[in-house]
Amino acid sequence: MSSAARVLCLPLLIVSLLAVAPTATAADAWLVAPSGGGRPSFYTEGGPGTVQQDTVSVTNRGPEPVTVRLTGTGVPIAFAESRVRIPARTRAEVPFTVSVPTGTAPGDRAGGIVARDTDGRAQTVPLRLRVTGPELSALTVEHVAVNADGITYELVNRGTTAIAPSLAVRADGVFGRLLDRAPRPLPVDLPPGSRTRLTEPWPDRPALDAVDLRLTVTAAGGAADTAQASVRFVPWGAVAGAAGALAAAGALFAVRRRRRRGPNGGEASEAERPLQQPELTGVGT
Repeated sequence: MSSAARVLCLPLLIVSLLAVAPTATAADAWLVAPSGGGRPSFYTEGGPGTVQQDTVSVTNRGPEPVTVRLTGTGVPIAFAESRVRIPARTRAEVPFTVSVPTGTAPGDRAGGIVARDTDGRAQTVPLRLRVTGPELSALTVEHVAVNADGITYELVNRGTTAIAPSLAVRADGVFGRLLDRAPRPLPVDLPPGSRTRLTEPWPDRPALDAVDLRLTVTAAGGAADTAQASVRFVPWGAVAGAAGALAAAGALFAVRRRRRRGPNGGEASEAERPLQQPELTGVGT
């Protein structure tokens, strides 16, 4: 082949190579990933009150500039710049921090970093936060009361781990034991710092008695608490009926006593008293 022919074919070869070379589509023109490469997701750990740092990388592989907005989910995330414009074929490195609030219980938290462009396309990189610190299991039983529905009370998780409590109930009256329920699991799972109100059924409570009530709640990890309450059961309907009868009897007595007195308040005279007629028996004298 002549030199002229080889020169003529060179532009055609370049055009052919450009035709078959891969081009970035609108869907994959940019991507977001942990900075430094080699990490599929973010991982950080720290105790309550600490702030962790990392960097997210946004790469624009397309021929046009791209603007993305960065947001965090699941955990408190703050970006050095939440709206980023990346020129064509350029990578932007954006620092961010993850804050662990004071009082956060130890354990794992799931979150993520979301990048969304102006056309609504979004990509998410998972982030896992491990909160370090001692695990404490603690609870309290509060506001014990008896009403028409049964025994009401509140449970409060005072520890740093979730608890699945069990309840035992004991009630003693004047004439002996009324309740003696062995510990049984409650249908609740209390996260740290949470409070819930529960009701323990008591359909056969006494109508007349003085009762000392004792609730004991336990959970794994040594958590336990006991609350006591004194309850007086009085049949107020019967009491009201008896009081009404006594009042009526007293009023009748007062009326009869007034009738026995004279007009001036003293005892009635012989002339004022009604004439007593002898009873006729039919027997001659």
